[in-house]
Amino acid sequence: MTAAFYQNEVKFFVAVDCIILGFNSGELNVLLYKRNFEPLKGQWSLMGGFIKSGESVNEAASRVLTECSGIDNLFMDQVGAYGDVTRDLGERVISVAYYSLVNMNDFNRELLKEHNAEWVKISEIPELIFDHNQMVADTLARLKRKAATCPIGFNLLPEKFTLPQLQSLYEAIYQTPLDKRNFRKKLNSMDILEKLDEKDKKGSKRGAFYYMFNKEKYDRLLNQGFYFSL
Repeated sequence: MTAAFYQNEVKFFVAVDCIILGFNSGELNVLLYKRNFEPLKGQWSLMGGFIKSGESVNEAASRVLTECSGIDNLFMDQVGAYGDVTRDLGERVISVAYYSLVNMNDFNRELLKEHNAEWVKISEIPELIFDHNQMVADTLARLKRKAATCPIGFNLLPEKFTLPQLQSLYEAIYQTPLDKRNFRKKLNSMDILEKLDEKDKKGSKRGAFYYMFNKEKYDRLLNQGFYFSL
């Protein structure tokens, strides 16, 4: 009875697509690759793949991220499901999109070459296959909302960073200039950064102090009802 019930239903494919974001020189970047198979061979695409048997949707997204980066346990968050009937030219495919925030310097460069992948500035993103441009647009909108209430932006920075670098990152996320005084006032009020003795002197002789995000302190504060707002 159960087998017959499923037998009468139409079969289709389920995939994951990953919007992998990095930050460099004041701009957000997205990782793209050129497809080496049909349909739409040679065109730009997000990283992705089909969900394997015995694999959850989250596990599939995590696998794709690890395969193309060489890094385990990257931050990821689900964007949504995309299931327009004609979205894929090959077969009926429903895709679940995830975005990930990474420090670009941590990526395995050999794997980038192997996948024919490149970092592309968000401001210069080309026409992508299927509905991938919409996935990127939805990701950026979700990132703006999420970054305002969760310290996820730190995933895009190296372990040590300066306050100008941090402000530049949030300006890239929000796509708007931020008042330096107000930005630092908010940071100081949250008390989740650890100031180091070391300075970055690349920009000026005076230099800017390095900071680190204190995740343990943030987690403790979170359990006490702390609300992140930046």
